[in-house]
Amino acid sequence: MRCLLRNLCGVALCVAASAHPATPLASQAPATAAGQAGDPAELVKQAGMLSAGGKQDEALALYARALERAPDSFDAHLGAGVARDLRGDYPEARKHFAKAIELAAEGGKSQALTAMGVSYAFDRDVRNAAKFYQQVFDREMTTPDYVGAAEAAEALGTVYLESGDSETALKWYQTGFETARRQADMPGPQLDLWGLRWADAQARVAARRGNARVAREQIAIFKSLLDKGTNPDQQPQYRSLLGYVDFYSKDFRGAVAELQKADQDDPFVLALLAEAYEKIGDKPKALECEQRVLTSIAHTPNNAFARPMAKKKLAAGD
Repeated sequence: MRCLLRNLCGVALCVAASAHPATPLASQAPATAAGQAGDPAELVKQAGMLSAGGKQDEALALYARALERAPDSFDAHLGAGVARDLRGDYPEARKHFAKAIELAAEGGKSQALTAMGVSYAFDRDVRNAAKFYQQVFDREMTTPDYVGAAEAAEALGTVYLESGDSETALKWYQTGFETARRQADMPGPQLDLWGLRWADAQARVAARRGNARVAREQIAIFKSLLDKGTNPDQQPQYRSLLGYVDFYSKDFRGAVAELQKADQDDPFVLALLAEAYEKIGDKPKALECEQRVLTSIAHTPNNAFARPMAKKKLAAGD
């Protein structure tokens, strides 16, 4: 799981903060006078804050008001699409993303296409998710932005892997690794990072195929690169990898031990941890993890696979 566990090729809320500050990554805040008066940009900003606080219904009401005043607002359509996905209204979300793709300036086109790919991943529609990620990959290759293309390839690898197609997943992971290394003058730490990602990908694919030996060999490669000290922030990712491999090797107690040391804000880590708790018979802990998954407002492949699964299990528990 590459993009899934690092939250690449998606956005943490509605849009990437650096690209569209009109929908910031921020905690909930009261509407300003401008928002109350109906300024579309301010309405979008306040909607983004509400969405960040998990209040998708209220956010959608503000996005609707913004779109009444500015029907061609890229940010409003993108934000409304994200809020719809988080509510599970996937067809409605994709209507907004389709409009965002249509409206996007050249610099925002890949962002809108990525959002559509994530939306289809939420709905487990691999064929259509792949179609949009392929468009992102092709666009970034034309620029050329090899790192951007590589991240799209990794996201697509994740979609295939978590949908059960390890063969196609591995092809896309390899494409991502090889494409990133085409970037001119990449510094050593970045080269090491892509080596970590490639080892991680191969370990996960091997684990899903039931090949524990190959998975452990790739874990060793990951650890050797991590020990170089060039990417210390990847330590939680190492624990995620260990937990993933333990889980698919049916060492569920080992998975619990490692996943507890991974990023506890990552919805996919929490979803996998919930499954591991279920396997060892600790239903209260599983329930706690599933509830925490639903607090994530990330519009990423991580959440696309974690959130629907957690909602389904919680509903079944009721």
